[in-house]
Amino acid sequence: MQQLLLLGVSTLTAAFVASLPPGLLNMNAAKTSVEKGKKNGIVFGLGVGVVVMFQAYLAVRISKFLTQNPQVIEILMQAALVIFGTLAIFFWFKGKKQPKDTITYDKSKKRGSFTKGMFLAALNLLTIPYYAGMNTFFHSQGFMNYTVVDEIIFIFSAGCGTFLAMYLYVFYFDRMEQRTNRFSKNANYILSGLMVVLFSITLFKLFVSK
Repeated sequence: MQQLLLLGVSTLTAAFVASLPPGLLNMNAAKTSVEKGKKNGIVFGLGVGVVVMFQAYLAVRISKFLTQNPQVIEILMQAALVIFGTLAIFFWFKGKKQPKDTITYDKSKKRGSFTKGMFLAALNLLTIPYYAGMNTFFHSQGFMNYTVVDEIIFIFSAGCGTFLAMYLYVFYFDRMEQRTNRFSKNANYILSGLMVVLFSITLFKLFVSK
């Protein structure tokens, strides 16, 4: 029981910390909250959490394979370069076309927010090697034994930790009512800049840090 508790807390903490710095998903959670309201922001976070659980499941299944075949991680990094570069351009031009009118909340279409969260989370290809590495580390420490219960706790905790970080962004920006319009107008430029940063970091890890 103590081993399962340690696994759950460690995984949840690692997922929360990894999702806390400003990035594509949490900034979009805040943006969705600003433009469509807090409920849609939470639904967006749920969509992210569902995909993260699926990615954590894949990470558990292929952690040994990734450890023995580092070239797979390199392929994922190369794909991430293309995705981050494309998203940087997309958000920049979207920001250029951002209407200057006051933002009005659209409380409907929660399904759209959920799907958007799932889609953007699926684009984050670095999540699988991240959880695979974390899973391998936990196994080396003796509290990830690849039993069914272990895997369920690992997967569920990864999703919960990620959702908790999304919720904090939704909650924080939802309280900044006097700044919501300004944030919404600049969010696309912020996201474009973050994509450039992620592109640069990935490029460095892929070609420079070898």
